Amino acid sequence: METKINKNGLLQLLGAAFLVQALLPLIGGVVFKSFESKANIGETMSNMANHSLTIYGTIVLWIITAVVIIILGVAIYRIAGYINKTMATIALSLYLFEAVLVAVGQVLVFGLVKASQLYLSSGDAGLLNIGSVLLSGRHFAGEIAMIPFGIGAILFYYLLMKAGTIPKWLALWGLVTAPFILVGIPLTTFGVPVPYALFVPYIPFEFFTGIYILIRYRKKII
Repeated sequence: METKINKNGLLQLLGAAFLVQALLPLIGGVVFKSFESKANIGETMSNMANHSLTIYGTIVLWIITAVVIIILGVAIYRIAGYINKTMATIALSLYLFEAVLVAVGQVLVFGLVKASQLYLSSGDAGLLNIGSVLLSGRHFAGEIAMIPFGIGAILFYYLLMKAGTIPKWLALWGLVTAPFILVGIPLTTFGVPVPYALFVPYIPFEFFTGIYILIRYRKKII
């Protein structure tokens, strides 16, 4: 009975991790984007310097996201890894790699804020180039992180489906839409225009999956 209760708790953790991992990047990304000016790096850096506490808040959200990505991967591994240990190990490793890239991106953001503060106080135009590089690096880390995420997600969703943790139709939702994230977002990093509409079908998936798992296993003892 204790093992069954523990597994039910693990499923609750999985549902919560899906929700948090979907919500925090959305908040952090929207807030960070609101201070960016694509046309003028100087304006972006001035915004960053003038709202440094807010930007630090987004850094915290993203660091928490990196931790939750690891928790999510471990939870899926524990719940469905027995289906195929090799596949589960590869997927977990990719999630760990994604979390590292997310964290690295936030280190670059922290450096961008410091460079922005120096720029605002000194007016040194040379800092604009540094800021531009740091901002580009932040975007690169976040967008390339979608490669390990996409591959790992496809493997994990398949395992969750085979384990019966989520129904086939829900798993197929993730399996069909995740490849658009895997391929499309990294392509935008290299200047390839990809319609944003291709990413939209995946966005509600993690929210819906988290809610489904939390409700489905709220009282059930596995």
